[in-house]
Amino acid sequence: MLKCKEIELADRQLHLDGALCSPGRYKEIELADKPWMDELFAASRRESLEYNFTNSFVWRHVYRLRVARMGDRMLMLSDPESPTFLFPAGRGPLEPAIERMAEDALIAKVPLRFHSVLPEDRAWLEAKYPGKFSFEACRDAYDYVYERERLATLHGKKLSAKRNHINRFLENNPDWRYEPISQANIEEVRRMNLAWCVEASNRQTSDLGGEYCAVEQSLRHYDALGLSGGLIRAGGEVVAFSIGDPLNDDTFLVHFEKAFAEIQGAYPMINQQFVLNNCMDYTYVNREDDTGLEGLRKAKLSYDPHHLVEKYTATLIAEDL
Repeated sequence: MLKCKEIELADRQLHLDGALCSPGRYKEIELADKPWMDELFAASRRESLEYNFTNSFVWRHVYRLRVARMGDRMLMLSDPESPTFLFPAGRGPLEPAIERMAEDALIAKVPLRFHSVLPEDRAWLEAKYPGKFSFEACRDAYDYVYERERLATLHGKKLSAKRNHINRFLENNPDWRYEPISQANIEEVRRMNLAWCVEASNRQTSDLGGEYCAVEQSLRHYDALGLSGGLIRAGGEVVAFSIGDPLNDDTFLVHFEKAFAEIQGAYPMINQQFVLNNCMDYTYVNREDDTGLEGLRKAKLSYDPHHLVEKYTATLIAEDL
C-alpha cells in the first residue's frame, strides 16, 4: 500500500512541466482556494459529491486534480496528461467555459471528455450541441442519497436488520461511547485508519493506498477544512469513525465511514450515531458512491436510499463544437 506522501510526490513530479499546468492555466488545489471554490460550488448547487471542496482537496493527489478560474466559472480536470473535465461549476454563461475546456483538451491531444455529468448538464449539452457528444451512464459513480430521518430512526421493515445489528453491538459493548473528533483524539483516528486499511487489504485485492491517503488528508487538515466527525469507542479503543461536511443547505455529505468488520454492528452503529450527532439540521444525507465494489453497493442499497444521483460521461465526437 502506497503511503500518502509517496502519492503526493508522484503526482507533483509527474506533472511538474505539463502543458496544461503552465502559468495561467491549471494549478494544484490548495487550502487557499477554499473560499472561492466554495463560492462557485454553492452557486452551482449540484447534488453530487464532486461539487464539494473537501472532496476535491482530499483526493487531489490520488486523481491528480487541477483547477483554474475563468471569471465566475471553475474549470477542473483530472490527470493533466490525459484529462477528463468536471462540468463547469459557478455562474454566468457556460459556452465560454466549455470552449476553453475544448481548447485545453486539444492541447493535451485528447477528445474533450466530461466525467460525473448530471442529467441536467447532459440535457444542456444535448440542447446546445446537438449530436456532438456521446453519453454513457457511469453506474459506479452514482451517489446514494438518504432521508436523514430514516437513518436516524431506522424505522420500518426494510431497516430491521440494521436495528438488530445495533442491538448486538449494544449487548456486546456496554461501555461504548460516541465522541466528536477533535485534536484530542485525532491521532487515535489516524491509527485506526491505518489499521482498517491493512485489515481491508487482506480481504480484497484492490489497492487501498488512495483511500488511506484521502482519509489522511482529511485528518491532517481537519480544522482548516471545517470538517465534522465522530468516533465510537468500545473497550477504550476507537472501533469506528465517520467524517463529512455540508454539500448544500439541505444535504450533508459523508466522505468517510470506517469500522472494524469483526465487530458486529459497528458499521450501523457509527452510521446512526453520526447522523444523530452531526446531520440533524439537514433533510438528506449523501453517502457518496460505491466505486463499483459489489460489497459496498450491497451495503449502501441495504439502507434503502431515497434516490441515486445519476452520472454520465460525455465525450465530444464531432470534430469541433
